[in-house]
Amino acid sequence: MSIQVFGLAVSRGVAIGRAVLVANTRVDVAHYRVDDAALPAEIERLRHARNTVADELQSLKRELRPDAPHELSALLDVHLMLLHDDSLAEATVQWIKSRHYNAEWALSAQTEVVVRQFEQMDDEYLRERKADIEQVTDRLQRVLAKQSSGIPMPRAAHAFSGEDPLVLVANDIAPADMLQFKGSVFTGFITDVGGRTSHTAIVARSLDIPAVVGAREASRLIRQDDWVIIDGDHGVVVVDPSPIVLDEYRFRQRESELERARLNRLRHRPSVTLDGQKVELLANIEQPGDAVAALDAGAVGVGLFRSEFLFLHRGDALPDEFEQFVAYRDAVQAMNGLPVTIRTVDIGADKPLERLTLHELRHEHVLNPALGLRAIRWSLSEPRMFMQQLRAILRASAFGKVRLLIPMLAHFSEVTATLDAVARAKQQLADAGQAFGPVELGAMIEIPAAAMTMPLLLKHFDFVSIGTNDLIQYTLAIDRADEAVAHLYDPWHPAVLRLVQMVIDAANSAGKHVSVCGEMAGDASFTELLLALGLRSLSMHPSQIPAVKQRVLRADTARLRAAWASASTSDDPGSVWRQQQEASGRPGRVH
Repeated sequence: MSIQVFGLAVSRGVAIGRAVLVANTRVDVAHYRVDDAALPAEIERLRHARNTVADELQSLKRELRPDAPHELSALLDVHLMLLHDDSLAEATVQWIKSRHYNAEWALSAQTEVVVRQFEQMDDEYLRERKADIEQVTDRLQRVLAKQSSGIPMPRAAHAFSGEDPLVLVANDIAPADMLQFKGSVFTGFITDVGGRTSHTAIVARSLDIPAVVGAREASRLIRQDDWVIIDGDHGVVVVDPSPIVLDEYRFRQRESELERARLNRLRHRPSVTLDGQKVELLANIEQPGDAVAALDAGAVGVGLFRSEFLFLHRGDALPDEFEQFVAYRDAVQAMNGLPVTIRTVDIGADKPLERLTLHELRHEHVLNPALGLRAIRWSLSEPRMFMQQLRAILRASAFGKVRLLIPMLAHFSEVTATLDAVARAKQQLADAGQAFGPVELGAMIEIPAAAMTMPLLLKHFDFVSIGTNDLIQYTLAIDRADEAVAHLYDPWHPAVLRLVQMVIDAANSAGKHVSVCGEMAGDASFTELLLALGLRSLSMHPSQIPAVKQRVLRADTARLRAAWASASTSDDPGSVWRQQQEASGRPGRVH
């Protein structure tokens, strides 16, 4: 019997496949399929890992002191028993044989099955044994990870004809883990937690894969290997769908693919409105390699390079100046002379570092990381790291047009400290004989205080970029990663619209470049409104450019300005605006 699970639609499209349940601690386990010829070797890898762990446990048991508590010896015996139990050992082999999963993936899949069984037991003692299962499998995963050199690279699902497509189900997925999905076997994902503008959702959109987040009970209700439909347009997950429902969604998949193909024909067409207004459509990227997708989508530059993804999943080994320089240089060169806006590291909130900072050592538990030491605040607290990054970005500017963007500015002291740091970085490079080019300096407007002090910021910065995700979060006092309050996250709120209008007006009046790089830019339902507000530069994920360009090509900015002038005087300008647009109808299709 099919069931429906409701969450938040965060990345468009439909995905149909078998569920792969992964615990948070195992999201970054390698997931790929192996050929028939490699199956015996993969099974041998698993058995070798099991024997290695068994030897480790036996050695630990022998090394116990005579006066050691009996419970320690008994615990090791339990782990040895679980290690060889058929429900874990042989069942994992079956995943390899029947589904062609690599050993790590097969072990992860079977662990979820066994843990679920333990969780459903009535006896409290037995329920608590799931921790032992997880400890044993973690030991196995560590051994398998050490064996991984020389293992064939992951292959996409379509490389194995006749295999079922797969979707990932987890309680949560870290943004850095999401980057592994490029070219992976997964065609979509579902998480229990998260919001529409959490960074996990943002990365999902950049990968252009269907996703539903904030689905609460999804990882509990969905079982390993269930057939699942992800409706990324409406935030619905259908578990064990009937044949009729499957056929309906497969039809929608084909329709969606046809629509995308039609929109992609616009990718190299100039982005100009009906009344001749040129609109700059830029791309948001996370890695240097994303620049290729940006060009393919028709972007005329990079409006946001999220440099923090170079820092995640690094443990204590943060990228040094040279590694960063190479990454920034590669992105600049790949854009073939088009501008690249590099944001300094925006660590914090839902993108924490693995290593502890001095602040975190002093404050073991930060109640609200979104309001804590993040973005420029963190950079200024780590001057050595900040200077390395500034020098790396400046060095990359010798290879093309670079803009330097500072996130989360709010205080004049932060402005002066940032300007001083940039000046010192330039002087250090000049003293060392390192080449660098002219770099425009920009402020990211994400905090209401910044929006309300635009004249001050515009004195010191060459351009501004509106980060609508955080601007909405801080204006409405909502944690955008918390699904419990996600329904209150409202880009149409009058206060949000007026702040955006305030920033655009101030920048245009000062003759300074202004762009929106938050999720509003890539949401086609906001395109006409942003044009009406006077915006002529939008930065979004490459996959969103064709749909936004279509709206631009259909738009008449003079008509839109008049409509906004009428709507903006109402108590609820967003609702009035949408009603006006629906009543006027949209221009015909652009071919």
